[in-house]
Amino acid sequence: MGNRLSKIYTRTGDDGTTGLADGSRIDKDSMRMEAIGCVDELNSIIGMVCCQSIPANIHQYLTIIQHDLFDLGGELAIPDYNIMTAQHTDALEQWLDELNKSLPYLKEFILPAGGVATSSCHLARSVCRRAERRCVSLNREEPLNAPVLTYLNRLSDLLFVIARTLARAEGGEEIYWNREKLEQKNRS
Repeated sequence: MGNRLSKIYTRTGDDGTTGLADGSRIDKDSMRMEAIGCVDELNSIIGMVCCQSIPANIHQYLTIIQHDLFDLGGELAIPDYNIMTAQHTDALEQWLDELNKSLPYLKEFILPAGGVATSSCHLARSVCRRAERRCVSLNREEPLNAPVLTYLNRLSDLLFVIARTLARAEGGEEIYWNREKLEQKNRS
């Protein structure tokens, strides 16, 4: 393993640049750093979900995903380094299929609400979509390893299904978007 951080502040970023894992320096607001930051934010929010009382299998999946996201962030921090593979996405699809079996067919849109774990998972899903968008933008500038984009796309799907599962585990119900109710309120 590389050097451990013995000192947290280095002052090297005071000029608005930051170091990548390969030693190069880039602007802190570059598209690469925006993508890395979104993946890091997503990982942190998933950590918040894991702090809740959630089913053991979901906790296990999310812990594996946190490790995957750390690897994905590392891949983004080292240009031309590839660690993400199709197998990472295959695991997500397997979990998606397993969890989706027990859920009722969805006929309406649902609001991103519910208990703390459910709502936190919806937040993770929306941040995952942002991370995916940032990686798509980066990919236009500098081609990325294709499994990165596929993984993030599938992960947002899985986080949606996990949120639906958590709504039931927390004893709550999904809140369906009701356009008619909104229209009635606006007419009053």
